[in-house]
Amino acid sequence: MAESRDMMEVLDRRVQRREERREFFRSALGMGVAAAGGMAALGMASSANAQSAPTDLDILNLALNLEYLEAQFYSYAANGEGLPDNLLTGTVGTRGNVNGGRKAVLTDPIVIQYAREIAADERAHVVSLRAALTSAAVAQPAIDISVDVFTAAAVASGVDLSASGGRFDPYASDNNFLIGAYIFEDVGVTAYKGAAPLLASADIVDAAAGILAAEAFHAGIIRAALYRRGVEAPVLRTIADRISDGRDTLDGTAVSAGPPNRVADDDQGISPTGTGATQVANIVPTDANGIVFSRTAEQVHNIVYLTPRQATSGGFFPAGTNNANAALRRSAANA
Repeated sequence: MAESRDMMEVLDRRVQRREERREFFRSALGMGVAAAGGMAALGMASSANAQSAPTDLDILNLALNLEYLEAQFYSYAANGEGLPDNLLTGTVGTRGNVNGGRKAVLTDPIVIQYAREIAADERAHVVSLRAALTSAAVAQPAIDISVDVFTAAAVASGVDLSASGGRFDPYASDNNFLIGAYIFEDVGVTAYKGAAPLLASADIVDAAAGILAAEAFHAGIIRAALYRRGVEAPVLRTIADRISDGRDTLDGTAVSAGPPNRVADDDQGISPTGTGATQVANIVPTDANGIVFSRTAEQVHNIVYLTPRQATSGGFFPAGTNNANAALRRSAANA
């Protein structure tokens, strides 16, 4: 009986958090009068006093922006070339180019196979999202996956780059590629989970759940590879842990209690917990209930823009993301 009550309390808290996230998006993303063309493209009603939460198309386009980023990184790293031109066009936003991608110097056959598989999956995600959005699909925004931006991400996380001359090149080795991929993968999982309760169409929920599951598998592959390699090279675990802390700091996840401006430690690195015979791996970053946490659209933008302050561009998206809903192009003000 006590276990049943505990489970009901857990479920009640999850429902409450879901409703809080819905209310956040209703208030943060409410819109007044919008351009008629943009409204028509998104299928939203227009009125002087209209206040609308993001539509399913808004949310899918937000996901498409992130998939463009991931697909381009993996495509260049695995194959030495980016996505074809026919997957980059759109009716919303200015189409941008990709800066800095190149084929990674991979020598481990297993890592090479990982890179190829994930690259194919991410390209397929772009294709499927664009098919679902049809004429409402946004164009690929300008994307920067250069060494400079990855270095900025590492510096923002407090990673010690003295041994590499102050630079972090994700294309230089197997280990560096895995770290570069780790920067993205956990963010993608938490972004899809945060968006899932906001979707209305059952068909779109089903498709998004499938992509979320694929992203979770990708994250697990990368985390497990880093975890195993970290046995012989503990510095890898240290770097991953610092990147995790950096994402927490950038997204500004608030805590419900404690000192002002305290940042919650939701994001998790890969170092094991416990000691000796009680040591436990940390491949899956879950809470006490075995559940992965969620991020809002603004928190995701904080990370990809590499800033904890409200911004509309930066980092991996130097001109910002392409979203018809202006509120979905911003990061949150967390400083």
